[in-house]
Amino acid sequence: MRKLFFTVLAFAFSCILVFAGNGLKTRQNYVIGFYNLENLFDVYNDPAKNDEEFLPDGQNNWTEVKYKKKLHNMAVVIADMARSNGAFHTILGVSEIENRLVLEDLISQPELLPARFEIVHYDSPDRRGVDVGLLYRPDQFEYLDSESIPFSFEGTEVDITLTKEEQEDFRTRDILMVHGRIADEDFAIYVAHLPSRSGGKGGDLRSLGGEIIRKHADRMMEKYPGIKIVIMGDMNDNPFDDSMAKYLGAVKNIGDVPAEGFFNPFWKMLDEGYGSIAYRDVWSIYDQVIVNGALVRAESGSLAIQQVDRKGHYGVVFKRPYMVTQKGYYKGYPFRTFSSGKFINGYSDHFPTYIVIGK
Repeated sequence: MRKLFFTVLAFAFSCILVFAGNGLKTRQNYVIGFYNLENLFDVYNDPAKNDEEFLPDGQNNWTEVKYKKKLHNMAVVIADMARSNGAFHTILGVSEIENRLVLEDLISQPELLPARFEIVHYDSPDRRGVDVGLLYRPDQFEYLDSESIPFSFEGTEVDITLTKEEQEDFRTRDILMVHGRIADEDFAIYVAHLPSRSGGKGGDLRSLGGEIIRKHADRMMEKYPGIKIVIMGDMNDNPFDDSMAKYLGAVKNIGDVPAEGFFNPFWKMLDEGYGSIAYRDVWSIYDQVIVNGALVRAESGSLAIQQVDRKGHYGVVFKRPYMVTQKGYYKGYPFRTFSSGKFINGYSDHFPTYIVIGK
């Protein structure tokens, strides 16, 4: 009976497909988004991971109770987006996860059971011990294959500041590529968490990341003519930075997208004051979802990116009062898990973002 209940509930979610908050209605919509889960670690020591801070006797006193609260909070946000959209995400990319186990625990939360999410994940060599991953609904996305793309300095056109020795020692998150079909149309989904801005550095490394994604996407477009591509992630850069605008080649205006080019819906939104993360009272949109020309100039009757509101936006920064710090020095910032080393039972230091595609 319980299984039947969740099956019926999931079907109801997928059939409603009404965006009540912005008045958008189409016959068939698919939500594709990204969420930085801010250090979703389990409580078990993994010698291969840099997880010492997130252990019961570690710096963060990361106990089973705190871990379960964190899982619940992440599930609440994802389920709230489903209520807002009338459907769970077809595709949800995530970052700052320790391993596959935390994703299995996440999709097992009661709030997310109706989505019946499945997981794509690879372990990465990142020194912080965090990876990227992808959750998908198998009733809407047909998984075909996937690849974990490492950072490589070979053949780059980026002016790299690291020495050869530093390049050999460099470790970061791999880029995830998942190939599949939505409504019988070919898709390549990329999930990235580009190198940190710590110390004001890494611009060349993020540019390298944008270049790596672009080269791989170009090969996919050559191999599968007409394939639709979505690139998402915590880019640690804004849409106008070189990694996104120059090396990935994503443009601001939808009318300027060439056939083999890319459109960044969040560039214009950043110009209008939207943000997914704040630092020193400056808002940025590091969390981006970018599409290729095939999703912009789709043939009639095929999937295309949709406007999500009457303002002409093609992207959403999902933000609710409970996800926002309500008082103190960081009032108005995303309500995060820790503040000044203290567990405050928040959500994430990033707001999730998403787009909608439909026919």
